[in-house]
Amino acid sequence: MSIERVKEYFQSYGIENRIQEFEVSSATVELAAAALSCDPARIAKTLSFLVEDHAVLIVAAGDAKVDNAKYKARFHTKAKMLSPEQVVELVGHAVGGVCPFGVKEGVEVYLDMSMKRFETMFPACGSSNSAIELTIPELEEYSGYLEWVDVCKGY
Repeated sequence: MSIERVKEYFQSYGIENRIQEFEVSSATVELAAAALSCDPARIAKTLSFLVEDHAVLIVAAGDAKVDNAKYKARFHTKAKMLSPEQVVELVGHAVGGVCPFGVKEGVEVYLDMSMKRFETMFPACGSSNSAIELTIPELEEYSGYLEWVDVCKGY
């Protein structure tokens, strides 16, 4: 199970006990915000794309939307989201629980500037009913991100 992989991943940092698991679904930004009683913008959604032949994850604020022109300028290709089957195969998490933690080797993680306006964010933890509150520096440390990008709009 994907959440078990994330718990194991976080054990090496000693923070696995900070993962929150809910009785209700947190599979969408709106559901996660309701489960956490927070602003939807503070949900760190992880979007999965195919660039050439590998998975790229972009972690963005819950109220942000991918700007196709900015995405193409940064990644030199049209934004093509992975299918639910490809997400499981290439990333290792199912849609609704995708996060940048405990992913398969070769997955590239980018953090979008839309999150920089908050002190803490709530990314999922590998299941459709989990989250963890992380500061921006913690998100940087634990996500294994390559760089900050500016590929979103509407926030």
